[in-house]
Amino acid sequence: QVQLVESGGGSVQAGGSLRLSCAASGRTFSWYAAGWFRQAPGKDREFVSTIYWSDGSTRYADSVKGRFTISRDNAKNTMYLQMNRLKPEDTAVYYCASGRVALGADPAYYDYWGQGTQVTVSS
Repeated sequence: QVQLVESGGGSVQAGGSLRLSCAASGRTFSWYAAGWFRQAPGKDREFVSTIYWSDGSTRYADSVKGRFTISRDNAKNTMYLQMNRLKPEDTAVYYCASGRVALGADPAYYDYWGQGTQVTVSS
């Protein structure tokens, strides 16, 4: 089992920044790929970004490319999502996840999920 705990959400104005963290514990060796997804009210869960743990390769959704940066700290078993130039449409609950398919964008590829952290961007 892998336990994931997100933190760092909050409320900001458009144009602001937030950094989300996702701390992993348990069988972290299974964390081949780690990713961020988000879900706004009334919408499906949406891929945001993913990182391949072994070599740091990354992938981003077009909607966040150039504004968000995913990274990881191997020693701390922690993943981050730096979100800059936030927009109201970025408002959602953000989830971190771990899985066994490198750089996958489909939530079905991810086996473990955190509880989510709310990000609210006001205009």
